[in-house]
Amino acid sequence: MEDELTTAAQHPGPDVTEPRAGDADGPGDGIHAAGRGEGRPSDWLRDFHPGWFGAVMGTGAFAVAASLNPGQVAAFVSPARTFSQTMAAVTGVMAAVLIGPYLARFVRHGDAALTDLRSPLRGAQFATLPAAILVLALTATAVGPTWWSAATVRDLVAAFAWLGVPLTFVTGIYFAYLLFVSEQMTHEDITGRWFIPPVAAIVIPLVLAPLMPGDSPVVARTLLLASYGFWGMGFLLYVLVATTLHHRLVGRPAPHAHLAPSWMIGLGPVAVAGLALVKMASVGAVLFRSLAPAVGLLSRLAATALWGFGVWWLIAAVGMLVVHYLRHGRIPYEVGWWGFIFPLGAFTILTVNLAKAWGLPWLQWVGAALFVLLGLFWLFVAGWTVWAMRTGQAWRRPQ
Repeated sequence: MEDELTTAAQHPGPDVTEPRAGDADGPGDGIHAAGRGEGRPSDWLRDFHPGWFGAVMGTGAFAVAASLNPGQVAAFVSPARTFSQTMAAVTGVMAAVLIGPYLARFVRHGDAALTDLRSPLRGAQFATLPAAILVLALTATAVGPTWWSAATVRDLVAAFAWLGVPLTFVTGIYFAYLLFVSEQMTHEDITGRWFIPPVAAIVIPLVLAPLMPGDSPVVARTLLLASYGFWGMGFLLYVLVATTLHHRLVGRPAPHAHLAPSWMIGLGPVAVAGLALVKMASVGAVLFRSLAPAVGLLSRLAATALWGFGVWWLIAAVGMLVVHYLRHGRIPYEVGWWGFIFPLGAFTILTVNLAKAWGLPWLQWVGAALFVLLGLFWLFVAGWTVWAMRTGQAWRRPQ
């Protein structure tokens, strides 16, 4: 796969749309070929990509998936626990390292940051920050009990929720406002990156769920109400974006190759929505009382239906990647490659959870296969990211 990505023809085929001149996300949007010397290394902070926190999202999802021991092999219980702890630590280190330049860019180069924030192509990627905060909460919920007491984990998750939930809401509202008032947007501006704000909203129920047990009935009902509210907000926005994206793809040239990873992002909201339904039914069982079995069954059925759509989306996205883009040329590196990881990680987690819910061993092995694929993708993207950081390619933009 690496050879195909890096050594194939340098130009996309005639049916791959080239970015317009002057776009914020033009063909050299952090994607220079090594050695071209077109970048401006001294401006790395000005050009710091708003999507860097996608790496935190993907690595956190990898840690959570590992904590489930996909395949449920008894001999892998201890290794899976150690590996999930390692990836959780990597996730935390990534977040700590990235937050400095992310915020410093707004202080020192506010004009560049605001230009990106107003861009239909780049604006949605700012939602990776609140989404990453929420994923840190999920990582703490899944891996934290192997390190800390239940009370400490709960406090940590609550702290992440207090920070991540409002930021997610504000970011989603702002980006929608941006799309509504834009007067120069064309179909070329519509990409899979628009799925990031919706998926962040759908993650919120998974963060609030661990806070419900043990709290007062009023607080628990409030959190459950908020969970279903945010689920509806995020999932219906996902449907609207998916419809818009479908209209953009049908009968029009495919987007430029550097946007190829963004098509995988659409798998994320589907997977997280299914997970959230199952989780909300589980933690809300006490509040649903006699209706709990019916709510649980309906939630599991809906989650399974979403999983089925996710299978289709995964195959379609990989088909677009391999059959279309690699056939017509290379897929140049950019930070957006991390868009491969979180959606696949979330879908792996959903698959493993449904395997347990339905009691199907073969589905556990499907989850294990997806986990192996997730690991290969993570190693590939992480390796290229380290290379791009060392060569400066990760920071460059065209003159």
